[in-house]
Amino acid sequence: MWSKREEVDYALQRRNALQALRRPSRSLDGTDVCDADPLLLRAALHHGEESGVPCPICSAPRLVNLHYVFGDQLGQYSGRIRSTAELEQMQSEYGEFTVRVVEVCVDCGWNHMILSFLLGDGVKRRPPRRQRTVEDIYG
Repeated sequence: MWSKREEVDYALQRRNALQALRRPSRSLDGTDVCDADPLLLRAALHHGEESGVPCPICSAPRLVNLHYVFGDQLGQYSGRIRSTAELEQMQSEYGEFTVRVVEVCVDCGWNHMILSFLLGDGVKRRPPRRQRTVEDIYG
C-alpha cells in the first residue's frame, strides 16, 4: 500500500500477554486471553483473511486477520471491516483513515490487535452523503 504511514506494531504487547499466560505464577488465565466476543468470531469466520501463522494458544491453523477502518471522512462507513483489496482501492478515494488489524483464532477465541496504521492520499474530503439503511426504514 503506497500511502501507508504512522504504523504502530503491537508485537511487544502481544508477546507480553503470551508470556504472562505461560509464567509459572500465571498472572493471566486462559479464559482471560481467549475471550473473543461472539460477533468478533462471526466476523472472523465470514470476513477474515488467513494469516498463515498458527494460533499461539491452541496451535490451530485457522488464525485470521480482520482490517477495521475508522475515520471522519468515511462517514457512516467508519468502523467496518474491509479486505486488503478494498484497502488498496480506498487509499486513493479518501484523504485519511485509520486501519486497525486484529488477529482472531476461530477455534479458541484468541484475539489481539497486532497493527495500526494510516492510509489515504492526504486530500481533505467531506464524508459521503448518508444513505438510508434497513434500520432507518424499518427500525
